[in-house]
Amino acid sequence: MANHTIESCAKAKMAIRDTLDIVGGKWKLVLISVLQSGKKGFNELSREAAISPRILSKELQEMEMNGLVSRKVCDTKPVTVRYELTPYSQTLDDVLTAMEKWGFQHRNNIIQGIK
Repeated sequence: MANHTIESCAKAKMAIRDTLDIVGGKWKLVLISVLQSGKKGFNELSREAAISPRILSKELQEMEMNGLVSRKVCDTKPVTVRYELTPYSQTLDDVLTAMEKWGFQHRNNIIQGIK
């Protein structure tokens, strides 16, 4: 990234927009981090992520459509649904690690009054 050109900047901007289209917003990365500990039911996800059922349903549908989450309907009474991360979701591990690192650093800066 040392030599920036108009073309390389345009490609980088497009890649960033593509990424944000898939994982942007308030909830998707939070849901991925919650699901990293294993399969979860809908209500369990709603509780752990502190997200309303309506928004959770929408987010999970989008994540499933983009190949980040798989949904399994279990043969139980009542019927239960379990969600888990797909192997493809692991391609976001570096993104999550970088965001976690930056978030800790930023919080410490704010607490210490450094901006």
